[in-house]
Amino acid sequence: MLHSALGLLALCLLCWLISENRRAVCLRFVAVGLVLQVAVALALTRIPVLKDVFLRLNDLVGALEKATMAGTAFVFGYLGGGALPFHEPYPGSSFILAFRALPLVLVVSALSSLLFYWRVIPVVVGFFAWALRRTLGVGGAVGVAVAANVFVGMVEGPLLIKEYLERMTRSELFTVMTAGMATIAGTVMFLYASFLKDVIPDSLGQILIASIISAPAAIVVSRIMIPETEEPTGGGLPKTQGAGGSMDAVTRGTAEGLTLLLNIAAMLIVLVALVSLANQMLGWLPSVAGAPLTMQRMLGWVMAPLVWLIGVPWSEAHAAGALMGTKIVLNEFIAYLDLAKLPPDVLSERSRIIMTYAMCGFANFGSLGIMIGGLGAMAPKRRSEIVSLGMRTIVSGTLATLMTGAVIGMLL
Repeated sequence: MLHSALGLLALCLLCWLISENRRAVCLRFVAVGLVLQVAVALALTRIPVLKDVFLRLNDLVGALEKATMAGTAFVFGYLGGGALPFHEPYPGSSFILAFRALPLVLVVSALSSLLFYWRVIPVVVGFFAWALRRTLGVGGAVGVAVAANVFVGMVEGPLLIKEYLERMTRSELFTVMTAGMATIAGTVMFLYASFLKDVIPDSLGQILIASIISAPAAIVVSRIMIPETEEPTGGGLPKTQGAGGSMDAVTRGTAEGLTLLLNIAAMLIVLVALVSLANQMLGWLPSVAGAPLTMQRMLGWVMAPLVWLIGVPWSEAHAAGALMGTKIVLNEFIAYLDLAKLPPDVLSERSRIIMTYAMCGFANFGSLGIMIGGLGAMAPKRRSEIVSLGMRTIVSGTLATLMTGAVIGMLL
């Protein structure tokens, strides 16, 4: 507990060291933000009623997986989970990621769109936005965008407040961008939980809690790195969501999910291929410590001190650091896949849970391109500023999720 608490303070110090205006950093704001993170984490993991709610979420994952497999088996037959026309040589050998896991994105995207049309998600987002405004004093527009990012992607969240983007302060714009990098979308939340459920207890609950805790963490980190020196921008949720009816919402959600699914599949193919190519080239170099050099090993050395700070024992820090490095350079999807495939003796259960929280964010180079493209189109007059802040958001988003990992490390 003490180890992770000191690591949390060390991460705040690191944010301050790279701040563009150290004198303007408000220590009271930082203290309130840290207390809020810990309080939310305690409430979601210790209060019996709330804890039971999150434990029940695993049943929801199972229901969605079963429903998705009904659709994939109908369309793809045994490739999608239907009855095999041959004997399976060993358990799991018939599982094909593209036909069994990725289609879950389609179902969740359609369901999310429907819940948005029914005003369920807007009500939840509105509550979180109100809580952020009352506790951290952020402007209404920032509060809505950060709260929405707990449930939707880095482009969909700011889309709710696009009319405010061009008149936001520099600090507010950076906060919105950092929140997009420090959280993940509900469409992939269920996907990650589905293949972590065998190695992480209550995987969906853990990932959802991580995304919630990372919202105030993103605000704290962004306000340290670029402190607010102007008046906050007001704003709120839009009154309409665009869909003409429930079926229209499902249709739109499915189309958006298809685009996301294709992007995920394409990025996985390309990124895994590039990593393999890089590792083959590194293999030409002499071995180090009796093993060939790989990108994962090298990134593990760089990130090991940071994951050690948040509570991972030094004996496990290199393996955990490699996961964090994979998450930053490639994406969290591949990092979570690697975590699920790790032998049981590589990371303890405590370290696995800490890393589940620490990797729960979109901060990677691929996401940076998506965010710059999306925000640049929504606020063309601020495009140059958005581009200039881009690389910083990878740093701020990573530091925010590491702080979330440290908070959970304090409670384990």
